Amino acid sequence: MKIVTYNVNGLRQRVSQFGSLQKLLDSFDADIICFQETKLRRQELKSDLVMADGYESFFSCTRTSDKGRTGYSGVATFCRVNSAFSSNEVALPVAAEEGFTGVLEGYGSGTAPGLEDFAKDELSRVDNEGRCVITDHGHFVLFNIYGPRADSEDVDRIQFKLLFFKILQKRWELLLSQGRRIFVVGDLNIAPSSIDRCDAGPDFENNQYDCWFRRWFRSMLVESGGSFFDVFRAKHPDRREAYTCWPSNTGAEQFNYGSRIDHMLCTGSCLHQKHDLESHNLLTCHVKDCDILIEYKRWKDGNTPRYRWKGGGLSIKLEGSDHAPVFMNLEEVPEIPQHNTPSLASRYLPMICGLQQTLVSMLMKRKVGEQGTRDVSVSSSAQTTTVKSCSSSESAMSLGGFCSSLNRESEGGSLKTQEDCRDLANEATCDTKVTSGSSKYINPLPGERTNKKARKSQFSQLSLRSFFQKSSKLSNDVHSSVTDTSIDEVDVPKSPHHSNKTPEADCPSSGTNQHEVKTYECSQDRDLQDGNCSLDKEKNNVAILEWRRIQQLMENSIPLCKGHQEPSVARVVKKPGPTFGRRFYVCARAEGPASNPEANCGYFKWASSKSRQK
Repeated sequence: MKIVTYNVNGLRQRVSQFGSLQKLLDSFDADIICFQETKLRRQELKSDLVMADGYESFFSCTRTSDKGRTGYSGVATFCRVNSAFSSNEVALPVAAEEGFTGVLEGYGSGTAPGLEDFAKDELSRVDNEGRCVITDHGHFVLFNIYGPRADSEDVDRIQFKLLFFKILQKRWELLLSQGRRIFVVGDLNIAPSSIDRCDAGPDFENNQYDCWFRRWFRSMLVESGGSFFDVFRAKHPDRREAYTCWPSNTGAEQFNYGSRIDHMLCTGSCLHQKHDLESHNLLTCHVKDCDILIEYKRWKDGNTPRYRWKGGGLSIKLEGSDHAPVFMNLEEVPEIPQHNTPSLASRYLPMICGLQQTLVSMLMKRKVGEQGTRDVSVSSSAQTTTVKSCSSSESAMSLGGFCSSLNRESEGGSLKTQEDCRDLANEATCDTKVTSGSSKYINPLPGERTNKKARKSQFSQLSLRSFFQKSSKLSNDVHSSVTDTSIDEVDVPKSPHHSNKTPEADCPSSGTNQHEVKTYECSQDRDLQDGNCSLDKEKNNVAILEWRRIQQLMENSIPLCKGHQEPSVARVVKKPGPTFGRRFYVCARAEGPASNPEANCGYFKWASSKSRQK
């Protein structure tokens, strides 16, 4: 049996990186895969992120609404099985639990046994961040843990981290008292000793804020009188630079400048029927090997070294998590009695399988639907609209007569109709019949109706068609001028000797007039567009020149680092304090050991600007 733990730094991103959840899981070729920092809320648990063929999954998501904690943390355990029902496989758990305090599982006393001394709000606060999933595999209990991270100046998070591991230790002690075997895997955010930290100095044990957590971790190990084995260190006691996490904003992964904070712990007796308790244990009898899967590191040996950092990011994109997985192989693990997948499995989530309906709820929905249908039919019969098409003689249409289309607007159950039927040569008719069930909404003044619609249309959403239409203002002005001219020509009084026929030279035909208007409109539109384009190009060129000038000034003002004589990179202080918001310059190369001349030289210089006032 193979168990893998991996801080994915966002499950959605890792699924996208591998193409699908199935490919991500299959790449480990493991029986139990434990993910941390999934960064998924419960409503985001969709089938493409939680379901894969041949795997059962168990999730714990953050429930807190604290600032900066929504969509944060989260753990998931995937178990590879042949069948989720009536199975003898050890990988398929016989029971599963979200959290470790019992608050989310609804124990009879409200908490898990042994945790009665803790306040209910403390237990809820610990489990609401979605940091643990427990699966019982018969022979052993597996804890998938994502330990809290706490900065040295964040007193509240340090207290939370202390409380987290204090309650967790109580739960372990209770299971050990019952004779259970325990595996603990995950990102605990603790580097146990100086060999597990890249920047550990002589005062590492005393001057670091997290010295209590390191001492607590070591106190749990067998060599310090505890019950647990650090599986990796037991298999590789003297290996150095065996790191599982690297800072994501300094490029430290390039020089393997990180820490080992992803662990696998085990405790309990072996599975042999006859054994000597002093020489047999879970580690020596059943753990074959344990190591770090370095092939999942973001920085590959084939990457071209590029030291320059821009805006806090490396000049080449590193795809993947800032952690590396850790695996452990178990042997001689017998099968267990037949059992089914626990109810916590993702296959039973409402967003995956849907909500089960009762007969009462189904009949209620049907009754409401029938009532809605009757209401619609009644409202439709109460309001009848009959529109007859505009009619005109054939000669009138040939002379350019037109009848504008009806503009209708429905508002509050009423139907408003605006019509405009005109003919330049002959009279056309447009019959419209409107019958409304409620006449109180009808506005008898068409002018007021038109103004109201115009005001509303100013802020209404534009259609796609409107972006391809010509400017209406220009067309209206041209049409008005042409119409006025034609009217002046028609209104000239006729003399007795004036013929009824209009000469072609004095009064051009309607078709020729319309052609001239359209040609004029097109030329005006082209001139206007050409002018706008030239103006836009001029503004764009000015902006480019100005931006180049600013860039040149910035490059000239950036200091060179002392170690490599290269332009440094600007940073901004983000921690609260007297220097918050102040800019400074540091070496642009990736972080690494001080003995490596190619790594960051440690250059630092404050910028001349003062800190921003908040």
